[in-house]
Amino acid sequence: MEDERRAEAPRVVVGGAVLDRGRVLAARRSAPAELAGRWEFPGGKAEPGETVPQALVRELREELGVEARVLARIPGAWPVRAGLELQIWTAELLSGVPEPLEDHSELRWLTLVELHSVDWLEQDRFALPYLARLLAGR
Repeated sequence: MEDERRAEAPRVVVGGAVLDRGRVLAARRSAPAELAGRWEFPGGKAEPGETVPQALVRELREELGVEARVLARIPGAWPVRAGLELQIWTAELLSGVPEPLEDHSELRWLTLVELHSVDWLEQDRFALPYLARLLAGR
């Protein structure tokens, strides 16, 4: 008899490319030690029963103290480890001033010209060409 079990879909870690006035927000990691000092798109793991956009709204509220509206998923994903993948979604800042409340030591708004001025985590780099086109208005 054939094995009919399906592999479980990977759990999603969602990163938010928060856009505001022609800029995108970058967050400098403060922990864990192996990631500290590198830059990423803020976010976190989707919880059971939560959609990925819902998770991103919650994570941006918790990590940055802002309200955001999720716009669209950036094509592609990055396998973080077995059973866990990173998706990056664009989001629009609705209210609040982003502050590094959890897991980050600094935030920076980056224009198209500044997009490659920070040391991005490898896993976040797949989104940069898409964001460059978006920031350039293409």
